[in-house]
Amino acid sequence: MSRREQVLPDSPLQAEACPIVQVIDRVAGKWSVSILIAATKAPVRYTELERNITGISRRMLTLTLRNLERDGLLTRTVYPTVPPKVEYSATDSARELYDHLVGLVEWAERHQTDIIQCRNEYDREHQAAAAA
Repeated sequence: MSRREQVLPDSPLQAEACPIVQVIDRVAGKWSVSILIAATKAPVRYTELERNITGISRRMLTLTLRNLERDGLLTRTVYPTVPPKVEYSATDSARELYDHLVGLVEWAERHQTDIIQCRNEYDREHQAAAAA
C-alpha cells in the first residue's frame, strides 16, 4: 500500500495529508536527496550534478531541479557570462532539511546489508510457498 492509499479519499484527513505526502515525495525522491545534499554543501552547477549523480538522465535532472526550485528548496542563479553560468544553491529550508537527509542516508547505509538479507530470505520463503 502506497502512502497515497493510506488516507481514504473521503476522509477529513485527505485535505491535510495530501500536501504533506507531496512534500515528502519530493524531498525523499530518488534524485532529490543527492541534489539537495550537494547543493547544501556549496553552490553547484548543472554539469557537476550530471557528472556526480550516477544514473540520472539529463531530463530527470532538469525536472528535479525545476521541481526543487518551485518548492523553494533551491535557488537558481544565472550569471551574465558567455556561455551563461548557472548555479543552484540550497535555500534556508533546504539547509534545515539537510541534517535529516544526511541521517536518512546514514541509516540506509547502516542497514543496507540487513535489508538485502531480509529481502533474500523473504523471496526464498515466498518462492518455496509458491512452488508448493
